[in-house]
Amino acid sequence: MSGSKTTSKTDPDRLHAAGDFVWNGKDEDDRPLTGEEMRAGIEADRKRRGRPAGAYKESTTIRFDRDVLEVFRASGPGWQTRMNAALRDWLKTHSPT
Repeated sequence: MSGSKTTSKTDPDRLHAAGDFVWNGKDEDDRPLTGEEMRAGIEADRKRRGRPAGAYKESTTIRFDRDVLEVFRASGPGWQTRMNAALRDWLKTHSPT
C-alpha cells in the first residue's frame, strides 16, 4: 500500500466535515438515542457480561498429562466443557474415592 491512504468511517476530519446529524422526524430507525436510552442500553450490556447467574463452576488448578490435554485441545473450542463432560461421565461408573 505504498502511497495510498485509506479513509475510515471514524476519521475525525471526515466526521467533522459531515456536520451534525439532524433527524428528519420521519423514520424512527434513524432517530438518535436519548441519553436515558443510551444509559439503559449500556447498563443492559453490563448485566450480560460475566458468568451467568446460577453457574456452579469453580476455578481450580490441576495438572493433566500433556497427551491428554493435546487430544482435548485438538478438538477445538469448548474442549474444557467436553473434558468436564468426560469426567462427569466417568463418575457415573466409578467411585470418586
